[in-house]
Amino acid sequence: MIHIWDGIVSVLTRQPEDLPLVLIGLTATLGLIYYFKGRFWAFLYFATIPFLNWSFGIIEPWTLVSANDTFKQGVELHPLTMVTGLVFVFRDFVQRGMGHKVLVVMALAIAWSFYYAWPVIALASGIAFAISEITDWLIFTFTKYRLSTRIILSSAVAAPVDTTVFLYGADLAIQLKDKGALEYGELFGLIPMPLADGNMLHWANWIVFIIGKMVGAVIVSYLIRRREDAGTIDPYDDDGFTPDAAKA
Repeated sequence: MIHIWDGIVSVLTRQPEDLPLVLIGLTATLGLIYYFKGRFWAFLYFATIPFLNWSFGIIEPWTLVSANDTFKQGVELHPLTMVTGLVFVFRDFVQRGMGHKVLVVMALAIAWSFYYAWPVIALASGIAFAISEITDWLIFTFTKYRLSTRIILSSAVAAPVDTTVFLYGADLAIQLKDKGALEYGELFGLIPMPLADGNMLHWANWIVFIIGKMVGAVIVSYLIRRREDAGTIDPYDDDGFTPDAAKA
């Protein structure tokens, strides 16, 4: 039981002594999301963003191609890149249930990222998420395509924005480290592996990251399209269209 409890504490906090404040903060945050009519998708969306920001500072990327004459900086892919792409899909489902209050959930998730993730990564990812998620929100809100089409369209626009800003921020973090402007130990107590060396923002990495993020969106869009065609879900959200009405 002690080991289980220690595991729970290590997941919820950076330091065990933070547990009381973290529990109070998380309870207040989740309560606020529930108050705004957030349910399963909203909680999943909220939890995924800090988790991904944490993972980019801890988990090493996969080296797909080692540095060579063609790819001078190599090609890397973080193992959770596809999950990052699914965040845009989660956001689309949250908006179906919460409307524009999805932006509140996004802001809360980014704020918690500064506690769980390495600060420079949280900043870069937070800016990337803010820009790409607002882009995603605009497309999902103001286009009139069916749900499956909007999922793939909004993800296709948001993923390049997110990737560009995040990789630029990661490169900036490397430059700050090289100039001695940051002391990793003072910021978090650990060295984020993906930033240990290399230049992350180059065309090969950019393309691989975007493809990885789009895989999840394509799969979900395909599954939703099948349900739309079968008449089991409303493809036009809250505009009064229902599958039964369409058949009449």
